[in-house]
Amino acid sequence: MKYDPRSGRIEGIEFISSPNFDERPAGTEPEVLVLHAISLPPGEFGGEAVERFFCNELDCTTHPYFREIDGLRVSSHLYIRRDGSIVQFVPLNMRAWHAGVSECEGRTRVNDFSIGIELEGSDDAPFEDSQYQSLARLARFLFDQFPVMSLDRVYGHSEIAPGRKTDPGPHFDWQRFRKLES
Repeated sequence: MKYDPRSGRIEGIEFISSPNFDERPAGTEPEVLVLHAISLPPGEFGGEAVERFFCNELDCTTHPYFREIDGLRVSSHLYIRRDGSIVQFVPLNMRAWHAGVSECEGRTRVNDFSIGIELEGSDDAPFEDSQYQSLARLARFLFDQFPVMSLDRVYGHSEIAPGRKTDPGPHFDWQRFRKLES
């Protein structure tokens, strides 16, 4: 992987452009990583529903749950599929819309100063070995690009939006991730 700071893209991984992003506030750089979990429909893995959702192309008539999320405009910088492959949706120098109403390290508007990573998963299933491997490799890479980031500045969505979000969920093995990353 190689990072191009001008484009905000990581070379060597798939890029699918999401329209759901905007400029970070002037002078703001990524400082923290926020880990999420997503599957669409919930608990079902594979397919292109997540990619379509992040690109506002999800046909909301194809599953009853999709009607509940119709009209939402969300994205994440990066997405790690069950097989460990990584997709980038938003340039890292831009603000992805992943955290929502949130607070981290005493600051609100976490999207302003974070990079969001979605793992294909749910609260009901363990994550795959390949996902942990890819996440650890990706975290190390991001820490090299943004030295203010560190393992101590990686948060779950549930930590920055308590009571509102539960992801990455009870099956995410934080100890395993931290061991692999270090």
